[in-house]
Amino acid sequence: MLIKICGLKDTNTILCCDNNGADYFGLIFYNKSSRYIDLSQAFKLIEFSKSKKIKPVGVFVNEKIDKVKSFIDKLELKYIQLHGSENNDYINEVKKTTKVTIIKAISIKNNQDFNILNNYKSNDLFLFDYKPEEGDQPGGNAKKFNWSLLSEKKIEKPWFLSGGINASNINKIKNFTNPDGIDLSSGVEDAPGIKNNEMINNLFKKYNAK
Repeated sequence: MLIKICGLKDTNTILCCDNNGADYFGLIFYNKSSRYIDLSQAFKLIEFSKSKKIKPVGVFVNEKIDKVKSFIDKLELKYIQLHGSENNDYINEVKKTTKVTIIKAISIKNNQDFNILNNYKSNDLFLFDYKPEEGDQPGGNAKKFNWSLLSEKKIEKPWFLSGGINASNINKIKNFTNPDGIDLSSGVEDAPGIKNNEMINNLFKKYNAK
């Protein structure tokens, strides 16, 4: 499985993730998030990562398309994640002038929530996450949905599983489903936005020992 650690804010954490073999790190450009970073911070992290194997993913939530395109251009992003209510027309508009790979997050609570997948044709991957309730952030809530909902699903595109994943349950995922990748943030944090390298090391230790 591909592994993406989201909400990184410093080079030390990037190095830790890269040393453990993580494939992607997420940069949160949603200013209401405790994991938010600005353009200049993101530039420094991406420059640092260029000598590493780990790849940056820009994460946006219902952002204006012109701003998304600007960030893609200025940061030379190859991957972005759309974690709001962006529709297929939005994705097509982003792709008109970029060659970026797009991950579209879908909030899941019950089987009916999967029906929206039929509305998306232009994204490259899906990411299935816990459906936020009132007061929750769009992601990184340390809450998971019922993974067994995915056990009989045939998803036509590659997809990530997200929501409440941590060292204690990462190896239980295979009991319910077989994602192409997993995405986690709060599962390796001391507090929202504060990553813990020891927790990251422990997560990979348990995952690699399965």
